Amino acid sequence: MKITAYLKNEFSVWKTHELILLGIAIFAICINSILLKDSLIAVISALCGIMYTILAGKGKVYCFLFGLCGSCFYSFLSWQNALYGNLLLYLCYYVPAQIIGFYRWKKNLKKDSDNEIVKASLSVKDSIICVIIALFGCVVTSFILSKLHDSNPIIDGITTFLSILGMYLTVKRCIEQWIVWLFVNSLSLYMWICVLLNGVKVYSTLVMWAVYVILAVYFYVEWRKELFKKNI
Repeated sequence: MKITAYLKNEFSVWKTHELILLGIAIFAICINSILLKDSLIAVISALCGIMYTILAGKGKVYCFLFGLCGSCFYSFLSWQNALYGNLLLYLCYYVPAQIIGFYRWKKNLKKDSDNEIVKASLSVKDSIICVIIALFGCVVTSFILSKLHDSNPIIDGITTFLSILGMYLTVKRCIEQWIVWLFVNSLSLYMWICVLLNGVKVYSTLVMWAVYVILAVYFYVEWRKELFKKNI
């Protein structure tokens, strides 16, 4: 299949408001990069990150290709701004997780789709276990980062550990990932606002996290609808 025909086929199943949101996000990031002279690395990271999140929400396997690229650029941004928790998270966990996720999702595709996964959810028992692990992990990670003189150990620690949990749930195709990502994205947005207030031009990164917050809510609702229909 030709690339143009393939793209036309893929985008034909997108809802109008999804395409509008994607267009607005890309436009906002590009305007930031031109008018506010944003970092090129931040722009690329933001564009890849938004494409990854939307495609992951759509259940598309190739989302991990954008995720891998975005993770590499975001790692560099975190290093520049002394956010060592995020640096270790993206470089040592997200990069290999993107590769693992790609192959795991390939094995769990819908029978009537070449690129969309079968979505799942955690049992009540597994949900409780995840909450306990999240609480313990956030405390330990924040403590370790404070000893490493992280610039924002508490928020960086929480977002770091919850991101590990969120990525695990993403690879497992669980709807609960979107609840975790909502917490992560909201705290990350606040964290990068602090970076901006310190004089660092990371406007595209701010737009990226703001869009992530919206997408986490949106795709949780969309996945819930699909799982509800499947269980009827």
